[in-house]
Amino acid sequence: MITRRKALKTAALAAGAFTLAPSLLKAQAVSPAAGGTYPFKLPELPYGYDALEPYIDTLTMHLHHDKHHAAYVENLNKALAEAGDPFQKMTVEELLLHLNEVPEKVRTAVRNNGGGHYNHSLFWQMLKKNEGGQPTGELASAMTQTFGSYPEFQQKFSSAAATVFGSGWAWLGVDDKNLKISTTPNQDNPISKPGEKAIPLLGLDVWEHSYYLKYQNRRPEYIKAFWNVVNWDYVGQRYRNAMTA
Repeated sequence: MITRRKALKTAALAAGAFTLAPSLLKAQAVSPAAGGTYPFKLPELPYGYDALEPYIDTLTMHLHHDKHHAAYVENLNKALAEAGDPFQKMTVEELLLHLNEVPEKVRTAVRNNGGGHYNHSLFWQMLKKNEGGQPTGELASAMTQTFGSYPEFQQKFSSAAATVFGSGWAWLGVDDKNLKISTTPNQDNPISKPGEKAIPLLGLDVWEHSYYLKYQNRRPEYIKAFWNVVNWDYVGQRYRNAMTA
């Protein structure tokens, strides 16, 4: 039976009462993480499958994008087919920001698969072969102010990624205008953490499917290689957008 409170919440969702924070919207405007609404579609890679060689191999990119990411999209659509309106009209960001409003019968599926779709859509944009390039401008200055230097940031981020237990992600984000390193388990994203206003800028997937074909159990080697394929132009633009929202 639907309670009056639940009915009011559903009506509020339908009326658009729950919206994305302006800072999150502006950050996403650089290149939307997972555009559109149900039925979601697998985004194309913004480069060739071999573009990140030798740091991330071609076969891993095929499997990671075409199989793993595609499965998240397919399973998210199956869950939303059961959820109905107004959830089918929501973007993936809105779904993740308001997981508590998603029907309980599909909430876990939306959390896991919506998170997987959102995280990976971001991840592809965050990558570009740069052979050890570094952040510049405002982001570089903020890193120095927050972490002491870019190498110190690298060390702290790499340590966070290496110590994620099991499967998950390491993140650099903006939380209340401050840079912050965090981790999430499984396919969770910082935007879903209660009480936080986190905007993800940079994420590293440390699920085994993202590196095991090339690096086997040597996760630290994968993390070291990652610094050669960070798209700092994209990350820097997300930072500027988040700070000026």
